[in-house]
Amino acid sequence: MEKIREYKIKKSRLHMIDNAIRAAQENGRRVNASTLAKLTEMTSRTIYRDIDYMRDIMGAPIEYDPVKRSFYYTEKNYFLKAVPLTEGELFSIALFDQLLVQYRNTPLEEALHNIFSKIVQCLPDNISVDTSFLESHVSFISDKIGTMDIKTFHTIFTSLQKKLTMIFEYRSAKKSDFDIRKADPYHAICFKGTWYFIAYCHERNVPRMFSFSRVRRASLSKMKFTIPDDFDPNKYFDREMGVWVSNQKPKHIELRFEKGSEAYVLERHWHSTQTIKKNKDGSINLKFSTTQIPEVLRWVLGQGHTVKVIKPLDLAQMVKIECEKTMKLY
Repeated sequence: MEKIREYKIKKSRLHMIDNAIRAAQENGRRVNASTLAKLTEMTSRTIYRDIDYMRDIMGAPIEYDPVKRSFYYTEKNYFLKAVPLTEGELFSIALFDQLLVQYRNTPLEEALHNIFSKIVQCLPDNISVDTSFLESHVSFISDKIGTMDIKTFHTIFTSLQKKLTMIFEYRSAKKSDFDIRKADPYHAICFKGTWYFIAYCHERNVPRMFSFSRVRRASLSKMKFTIPDDFDPNKYFDREMGVWVSNQKPKHIELRFEKGSEAYVLERHWHSTQTIKKNKDGSINLKFSTTQIPEVLRWVLGQGHTVKVIKPLDLAQMVKIECEKTMKLY
C-alpha cells in the first residue's frame, strides 16, 4: 500500500525522463544518465533502474547509443502513456485492498492480494492516493464464510477444468458423518462469499449442489466426463436469492409486510422480477418469482411477525410448521 498513501498527484520522474529523451532526440541533443539524474534530482543508479522499468515493464523502446552517449527511442513517435484515472477510480483502487477482508482465511486471499499488488506496481509513480482515513472512518462487515481447505479448493477447480470425475468425502447439511461420493463437476458458484459447485452425482444419477466447505479428501480419477449440451446452471440457482436446488421452475411469491415496514421494504432491491404495492392500511405487498423456496422460507422466518406469506400456500404451510416447531422449544 506504500504507493497509494498520499492523496495527491505528483509529477513523475518517468514522464520527465520520457520528455527529456524525446526533446533531446528532436533537437539533436545528448541525454544520458548523468543529465537525467541532474534533471530529476536523483542518482544515476536510480535513473538506470527507471530506464529498465520503462523498457521492461512499460514497453518503452529505449536504446543507448554508445557513440553519441545518449538514450533514444527506436520509435520516434513513441511517448510514455499516462494512466488516466479519476479521483473516484483512485478511491476504488484504495478500497479494493480493504474489500479483500471478506476473503480472509480462504484459498483466494493470497492470490487476490498478489493480483492487487501487481496492479499497484503497474501504476505510474505519479499516481498516489491517501487511504489512511479508511482505517478509522470505514468499516467492512462481510458474510460469514465456511472454512475451505486450499487443496480441496484447487482439486475441485482442476476437476472442473480438466473434466475429470472427482472422488471425495462429503457431509450433507443434515448429517454428521461423511459419505464417499463420486461426481462430475459442471459449474462453480460463489454466493455471498460461500462457494458451491453443481455436479452430476453418480450415486443419485442427477446433478446436485455441493458445498466446498463440506468436502474433504478430494481426489481426481482418470475418468473423463462431458457436460450435457442442455445443461443450464441457471436452472439450479437464483443469482439474487440463493443456491438451493429445489424447484427448477420458478414459483410466484407474494408477501405482505405490516404497516411500519415501508422503509425496510422500499429501500432495498429484492429481486429483478419484483413488484411492490402500497396498500391503504399502510401494509406493503411484495411479489417476485424464484426457485429458491428454502431461502425464502429462511428469510420470512427471519422477519418474524412483520411479514405474512400470501402465496404460494405450500410456503405458508412451511412457515406455520416451522413456527410450531419453534414454539415447542419455549
